[in-house]
Amino acid sequence: MISAFIFPGQGSQSVGMGKNLADAYPAAKAVFEAVDDALDQKLSSLMFEGPEDKLMLTENAQPAIMAVSVAVIRVLESQGRLNIANAASFVAGHSLGEYSAHAAAGTFSLADTARLLKKRGQAMQQAVPVGEGAMAALLGLGPEDAEVVAAEAAEDQVCDFANDNADGQVVVSGTAAAVKRALDIARDKGAKRAMLLPVSAPFHCSLMMPAAKVMAEALDDVAMKDPVVPIVANVTAAPVQDVREIRRLLVEQVTCRVRWRESVMAMKYAGVNRLVEIGHGKVLSGMTRRIDREILGVSVSSPEDIDVFLSE
Repeated sequence: MISAFIFPGQGSQSVGMGKNLADAYPAAKAVFEAVDDALDQKLSSLMFEGPEDKLMLTENAQPAIMAVSVAVIRVLESQGRLNIANAASFVAGHSLGEYSAHAAAGTFSLADTARLLKKRGQAMQQAVPVGEGAMAALLGLGPEDAEVVAAEAAEDQVCDFANDNADGQVVVSGTAAAVKRALDIARDKGAKRAMLLPVSAPFHCSLMMPAAKVMAEALDDVAMKDPVVPIVANVTAAPVQDVREIRRLLVEQVTCRVRWRESVMAMKYAGVNRLVEIGHGKVLSGMTRRIDREILGVSVSSPEDIDVFLSE
């Protein structure tokens, strides 16, 4: 098997996340404590106990999801002597998961990754007042359809093709009124379902430009190393390993489309036949099955998953 490690994005968070890892493994507990220290916040208590409404805030959900992913990696390293450079041909992450991938591959320190994601979440939330932006999933349409729907819905506002997640699973993002127009246009074009997503901001569209500027400054100020394994970037769906290019792509990622389907296929064409989802939930494993059933999707999130993975 030729593997790539993939890391989930926002939406996979839930109260209780990571607690079973912290209870079972000192290496995981150390990750959560380090993130708490970096943020000067008891994020781990919020993750383990809630309340849910605070965990769901973008500025908390993003570093929380990353923390669980890195905790799983640290447990695999300590329990199974796993070396990510040898175990994976590539790493990739969906939206904020790209930061988790960089943390796992050594581009950023854990503390810096937590602080970057806290800032990213705050900047994204502040870029557009609540209620003025929206995102919608258009199920049953392909990327070409999504481009047309977004263009027709925009009129004099913003509606961008934001996520190419899987075959028949695309997302548009932008001004609330434009995204609502996109729902009707998508249904007219044969979408099986078209629905607003429960998000607090319109991610991955041009309305996020103020957040991109914040992240450009933040990334200029943080220490970076070339990752030990190539990262398949959201923006290009191609591997990157140079820090200057990584910095540029992470800034662009804030406003640009997440090309996840293309990223998965790029890894397949490079010889990968197993995608190992690292972190809370199984969202990306489900997408993998929709994208290409020839690729084996594996989820590693619990102590039981870790035992199975290390016994292979």
